[in-house]
Amino acid sequence: MISNAPIPPVVPAGRMTRDPQPVFELPNGMRLRPWRAEDAGAIVAASLDPEIALWNQIPPRTEADARERIASMRERWRTERSAFWAIARADGEGEAVGLIGWGDLDLAGGSAEIVYWILPAARGGGVVTDATRRLTRWALDELGLHRLRLCHAVENKGSCRVAAKTGFTLEGTQRSALLHSDGWHDMHLHALIQGDE
Repeated sequence: MISNAPIPPVVPAGRMTRDPQPVFELPNGMRLRPWRAEDAGAIVAASLDPEIALWNQIPPRTEADARERIASMRERWRTERSAFWAIARADGEGEAVGLIGWGDLDLAGGSAEIVYWILPAARGGGVVTDATRRLTRWALDELGLHRLRLCHAVENKGSCRVAAKTGFTLEGTQRSALLHSDGWHDMHLHALIQGDE
């Protein structure tokens, strides 16, 4: 029998923002924290890094543009449309060296897509893998989402390794799915759902 009852939201509105955006400690002296206006230089540096630009759509920015983007991230958290953290050093000034978070966030439908980038000085130590694991636990266990996606250009072998190390199953290839500066890219779609080990 088909029910006409409305489907309740997977995550009720307000669950994400009932508390301040959390800070998460990572191994190797790193942490995930909300973005601050003084982190604008990291976003500008990311927009100028050839490897980040190859796989991400970050247009060149001035520091003023970057501060606007940071303000937008804070607003998107407040309105439960996305959740982005700075990957930062835990000591000293807590310099931001990367971005990670959940875009395309759909609380009612219970899904989101993880996105990230890391500046050259912080690459190679498993920071993105550690950050992905921690935010996956938060999204599934603490927020209550059901399905998480990780999408990347087929040629982006680093992101394919992150997906494999963090339990995201390769579900297939989306043909000609994303336009980059060098043309259309096929994208791998990986996913992790509640109950996956």
